[in-house]
Amino acid sequence: MAVRNRFAELHDEISGWRREMHKTPELQFDVQWTAGFVEARLREFGCDEVFTGIGRTGLVGLIKGRSSGSGRVVGLRADMDALPIHEETGVEYASTVPGKMHACGHDGHTAMLLGAAKYLAETRNFDGTVAVIFQPAEEGGAGGREMVDDGMMERFGIDEVYGMHNVPGRPLGEFAIRPGAFYASTDEIYIKITGKGGHAAQPHQTVDATVVASHVVTALQTIVSRQIDPVEQVVVSITSFETSTTAYNVVVEEVVMKGTLRTMTEENRDFAKRRIVEIATGISASLGAVADAQIREGYPVMINSDRHTEFAAEAAAKVAGSCETAPIYLWGEDFGFMLNARPGAYIHLGIGDNAPLHHPKYNFNDEAIPSGCSFFVELAESRLPLAG
Repeated sequence: MAVRNRFAELHDEISGWRREMHKTPELQFDVQWTAGFVEARLREFGCDEVFTGIGRTGLVGLIKGRSSGSGRVVGLRADMDALPIHEETGVEYASTVPGKMHACGHDGHTAMLLGAAKYLAETRNFDGTVAVIFQPAEEGGAGGREMVDDGMMERFGIDEVYGMHNVPGRPLGEFAIRPGAFYASTDEIYIKITGKGGHAAQPHQTVDATVVASHVVTALQTIVSRQIDPVEQVVVSITSFETSTTAYNVVVEEVVMKGTLRTMTEENRDFAKRRIVEIATGISASLGAVADAQIREGYPVMINSDRHTEFAAEAAAKVAGSCETAPIYLWGEDFGFMLNARPGAYIHLGIGDNAPLHHPKYNFNDEAIPSGCSFFVELAESRLPLAG
């Protein structure tokens, strides 16, 4: 079995939904228009039940199969939010909201899941229930955690859950997945160093926060290079360095640094968090300054269940002919919260040549829609097979 013929017939309609959402991007939990658009489509398709306000602005649609004897529920998830980026694609359906755009393809994810929902509501060729999950605030807002904390899994009896993300540069329609840890944890580093300011011509009367912070930045690199096994995947990046003054003749009193910590295991995550604080406070104290070092917890490591990765890979291979092994990514993905609550898997779908994700010239490739829709349908039907 390959791409379902029905999605060739529906391609223009699904692409039209995607482009409408592309023109109207919304950020984090503020996705009222998008959620309303999704709700209207689900009700048009004849979903048995549609629930709104899950995890603030998320939705869940329930589609019951021809039989309900299995009593099982499979969850399929798409994200709805955009990014605070000014679009530079020049397409006719470009963002109409200055400073906001769908630069990660969440409009494509939502459109593909809507297409799958329409098909499943038409055919109902499965035993049990499919829960189509439309999530807000993947981009930094932890909408996945909000939906889980809102009791989504228990409320709808979801047994397993699956997600998908497009990948520019991977061949169009090709799938890739890996079992186990797939995406990294994402924690925010915040360090404020306070010294003693003064005249740049009299540095001996100061405690130069810039010098102290520079030592801290350098020493933090030893966590990865000298304190963690080299075969492990860990990143400590200081990405922002702000001083309390920009004057050329003033020794600054305060420096604020921000950055990110990425790890693939909870053990390395805990170790690196502790060492960042110890290094920042220890070096600062040794040079006469004071450091306020905080690690603000972000998304967990996203871990695919081995068994459910096999299910997803088999479904993908039926659609595309094969499913490749994906590399580990140090990206972050709040689908990890859902995978911590229920077993499941996350898969990649290639969209061919394109600008990178989170780039102002990125634009989801609508030619990938039939493959993505077919995958969701194949997965649902294979996990909820009709008897006989």
